[in-house]
Amino acid sequence: MTYRSILLAGVASLLATTASADCAFENDTPVSMLSAGFEAWKAVSDAMAECGNFSAELDQEFRTKQPEAFSADPSLYALGGVSNGTITPLINEGLIRPLDDLVAEYGENLNDNQLIRIDGQIMAVGMMVNTQHLMYRADIFEDLGLEVPETWEEVLAAAEAIEAAEVVDYPLGATMKSGWNLAQDFNNMFLGFGGSFTDADNMPTINTEAGVNALEMMKAMTDYMDPEYLVSDSTYVQQQFQQGKIAMANLWASRAGAMDNEEESSVVGLVESAAAPRATADGPPATTIWWDGVVVAKNISDEEAEAAFRVAMEGIDSEMVQGANDAAIWLVQGYEPTRLAQGAIATLQSQPGATAYPSTTAMGLMHTAIGNNVSAYLTGDKDAEQTLADIEADYITSAREAGLIQG
Repeated sequence: MTYRSILLAGVASLLATTASADCAFENDTPVSMLSAGFEAWKAVSDAMAECGNFSAELDQEFRTKQPEAFSADPSLYALGGVSNGTITPLINEGLIRPLDDLVAEYGENLNDNQLIRIDGQIMAVGMMVNTQHLMYRADIFEDLGLEVPETWEEVLAAAEAIEAAEVVDYPLGATMKSGWNLAQDFNNMFLGFGGSFTDADNMPTINTEAGVNALEMMKAMTDYMDPEYLVSDSTYVQQQFQQGKIAMANLWASRAGAMDNEEESSVVGLVESAAAPRATADGPPATTIWWDGVVVAKNISDEEAEAAFRVAMEGIDSEMVQGANDAAIWLVQGYEPTRLAQGAIATLQSQPGATAYPSTTAMGLMHTAIGNNVSAYLTGDKDAEQTLADIEADYITSAREAGLIQG
């Protein structure tokens, strides 16, 4: 599946539809869901709840909890919120069911680009696309006469000027929390420098110039960041923006709408977005392309699966989008791109294009190995070459255990 095609089709075909009132049916079967906890999932779960007998657990650690929860028989949840980066363990363990029959009966309002097919079967229904893009304080850039950065070298130059002006606590924010978030920021930068994670035999290929360049750029970024950056996840950076503490960040597009939330943001109308910066002048944006969507557990009855799917369809319909248009770049009919979606759209339409996050078992193991090792470089405990060597060694151990590498 080409995720870039999904994204571009999603933002290019914006069809308004007539919304129905509340839920179209009364659900009498208990349905539960485990998903991430950002604003888009809150909107979707609220819409699902209108059908009755529904409960949602919105947890940013969902990716580590889902495999075990869905392995139970019966599954602890009927629905799961997933992305192309988190669906792989559920697919590999056979924990979610094909949706072709349910889509045929109840998916009449779905767009074709929402149907996530794996090995020819519909295994998930996409609701939104996501990517990390540059968000920045337009008022600060205007006051200081700064151009919007297009490369990471330009980001560092702008950060230096902002630091000298002493207009915010820290010029730059980043999602560098140790573990998954830190690995994802490395992945973005590594791909931006032209890196490749593994070869055709699943052997690691990150101990390269691209790997060194990625680490060095990330280290350079930390000079302009909150010293507590190793606890900085997406919510942390979002709140830094909202509280007026930072001027720039390469942050998820799904977080953009929160900047204009008058109930919690002091920078309403001041934050703008642009394409994710490039690592090299002629390279792609240093980011990855993602989708988020819904899956149905395998270890539940067919009756429960049918009820769960119908509830899910109510959660990702045009009525929900009309009430939460700013919360995401929706693939759902009725979505109209907002001001704060422009950076993500520019990223998606860039040439050369950003890479879709590789949804493979090998990438999952590599992601973990990266997240466990990069912090040692940033804190000065290891040099770049040793850090990359340790990542490869950890990955090889896991890949052998998983049967991806022989010998």
